[in-house]
Amino acid sequence: MADFSQKRGKRRGDEGLGSMVDFLLANARLVLGVGGAAMLGIATLAVKRFIDRATSSQDKDDTKGDSWKELSLLKATPHLQPRPPPAALSQPVLPLAPLSSVPEGPADTGPQTPPQLSSPAPLCLTFQEKLLAFERDHVIIPAAQVALAKQLAGDIALELQSYLQNKFPELPFGALMPGGPLYDGLQAGAADHVRLLVPLVLEPGLWSLVPGTDTVARDPRCWAVRRTQLEFCPRGSSPWDRFLVGGYLSSRVLLELLRKALAASINWPAIGSLLGCLIRPNLASEELLLEVQHVHLELTVAVLMAVMGADADGRLLLAWPLEGLAGNLWLQDLYPVEAARLQALDAHDTGTRRRLLLLLCGVCRGHLALGRLGLSHLTQVVLRLGEEDVDWDEAALGQRFLQALELLLGNLEQASLPCHFNPDVNLLSSLREEEIDDIGYTLYSSLQAPEGLL
Repeated sequence: MADFSQKRGKRRGDEGLGSMVDFLLANARLVLGVGGAAMLGIATLAVKRFIDRATSSQDKDDTKGDSWKELSLLKATPHLQPRPPPAALSQPVLPLAPLSSVPEGPADTGPQTPPQLSSPAPLCLTFQEKLLAFERDHVIIPAAQVALAKQLAGDIALELQSYLQNKFPELPFGALMPGGPLYDGLQAGAADHVRLLVPLVLEPGLWSLVPGTDTVARDPRCWAVRRTQLEFCPRGSSPWDRFLVGGYLSSRVLLELLRKALAASINWPAIGSLLGCLIRPNLASEELLLEVQHVHLELTVAVLMAVMGADADGRLLLAWPLEGLAGNLWLQDLYPVEAARLQALDAHDTGTRRRLLLLLCGVCRGHLALGRLGLSHLTQVVLRLGEEDVDWDEAALGQRFLQALELLLGNLEQASLPCHFNPDVNLLSSLREEEIDDIGYTLYSSLQAPEGLL
């Protein structure tokens, strides 16, 4: 009974605080206008949000307090604009004449000295102009850096290809292929990341792809690579049979094989000396990463073993460090089809969808909370927006940028961001509830003054 009374008292306190907030915001709209009420509301609810978080650890059963989602009550108008200053404040100010105790005499008929004006007010840039300036300073990568990164990635690919052929001559690896956003013009800020695909050449007719939803993992992101024709080509007929687990080609076993080779077998100091850089495997990451340090560049090379589907869809499956029942499955990589779709949409109407994606990546890259959003999240937003029949000229880039942020905010409110080519996959499922809450609150606050993101 004491615990129930305590919770009941807490709820009354919360109701009182909520009533006070509502009363404060209602009166603030009358006095400060919509824009002022919005900023006051953000500050007030931020304090309330802090109080709720501080008290939530004391009582796990209590529901969460007001979060950033409740700020939607402040959306009286879209894109709140700050009130312009009074006309007198926007004009040059004349210097004040010193006060004098002598009464004014008759007007002087001599030559008059024109009043001295203050320095002109600084030029006020529009949001579109600020966005283009941000693109120039923080998004576009110098061509020299792109060329150097591609050269290093290509040289590393050749060295790794030679090693695999000598170390595992019985395993038919295909030609290693550097690629990724840097090669498609979809990387923002710096040429610091490259994907290096290590394709596995599987025998036609001996392997089939099984959707992850049809396996015990029930994972829509993945596929299983099943060994077939065992009655005619028994186990051992394929060099890849040594990596089978339960009749399926195990991505986990292959990852471990290549991880040991990258970490212990390859003489990276000698290769780095030959290429004029320092190469070190990143042993702390579950992914297969090579850290490259050059005098003019720091580059991360992600080594990805891949299986290409033989069907018309040409699915690209990656060996990825998955957990639980999906540990032996292969992650479907939708990046190639997403990049191709963006390019096709832009070519259709000479649009700026890829520029919009780069701007979103550049903004999130330099922000603490928004940095949790990766290329895959932002690509889904641009694809969904890009399919709409709206103006995609450069002059509308600022408007599309704000529209993309609002669309992303709506997905965060629902904690759901469906994959464009596989709606069963929710790309926000990898984020914790607290992370989604922080991203959403930051994004909503930033929408009140989007210039602060640049």
